[in-house]
Amino acid sequence: MIFITAKFRVLPEHADQWPQIAAAFTEATRAEPGCLWFDWSRSVDDSTEYVLVEAFRDNEAGAAHVQSAHFRAAQETLPPHLAETPRIVNSTVEQQDWSLLGEMAVPEAH
Repeated sequence: MIFITAKFRVLPEHADQWPQIAAAFTEATRAEPGCLWFDWSRSVDDSTEYVLVEAFRDNEAGAAHVQSAHFRAAQETLPPHLAETPRIVNSTVEQQDWSLLGEMAVPEAH
């Protein structure tokens, strides 16, 4: 899968509304057949920073995402709300879902 993490620093005056500002893009991306997940989190250290964790089934699905109409629309509508260009880590990994973090295994309930 293609695994992507991106950090978005939002202008302070738009930070509380970011989930609504990005909602159409988020919903459309989640509806893509090759999207495995597309999840936003807000930093606990910086209220203007949102972290996007996303994954796509394969290179074809990733390409379809960046070529989609909703991606092109987001390229126009999201940057005016940002304080800087988002930072990204993009990698291909040999799995299709989250692995368990064995070092913090939770015992099964009896």
